[in-house]
Amino acid sequence: MKTCYIVGAGEVVSLPFRPEKEDLVIACDGGYEHCRKWNINADLVIGDFDSLGFVPEHPNVIRLRPEKDDTDTACAVKTGLEQGFRRFVIYGGTGGRISHTIANIQLLCGLARKGCYGILIGKDEWYRAICNEEICFGKEMSGYLSVFCMGDKALGVYEHGLKYSLEDAVLVKEDPLGVSNEFVGKESRVSVKDGMLLLVGEGMGMIP
Repeated sequence: MKTCYIVGAGEVVSLPFRPEKEDLVIACDGGYEHCRKWNINADLVIGDFDSLGFVPEHPNVIRLRPEKDDTDTACAVKTGLEQGFRRFVIYGGTGGRISHTIANIQLLCGLARKGCYGILIGKDEWYRAICNEEICFGKEMSGYLSVFCMGDKALGVYEHGLKYSLEDAVLVKEDPLGVSNEFVGKESRVSVKDGMLLLVGEGMGMIP
């Protein structure tokens, strides 16, 4: 599936991807410097350029007003959706202001609600949201996996193949029951029948 890569101005350890011809790479403001550092050619640069400090000389620039409702990353996601993309991989969306990290997690939830794939990749962690669906992991995954309810309730939550199992559980936003599970070198899966879950992987193995 073609991918929309979004590179923000936050913490970036590396950009370990090489886009295919049908993919789209969007640099958000200071993410433009990350792309230049890691030799990634951005197809589009979006931002109000408060973090970059200048408007880059690039053939495709969308300059946003500083006074706006959407973040630069949200504008990038909307642009990708408008161009027909259903798979989004976001780098540089963590490690800066916590408010922007939370905003990016909300973007993941919005993508999941639309039936899209979205992942936010940080320094040693990744974030994914799933809505009324199942996600499967290969045995190569390692580290911790936490699962949080992103609504009033998440019904019919299952966790199989991890250190701790859940069977038809109900998660609520006030109780972090799903924190700090672990991959144990087996194929595993997490599913929710009715609701939204945020999955946080720490001590990164493969990116799901």
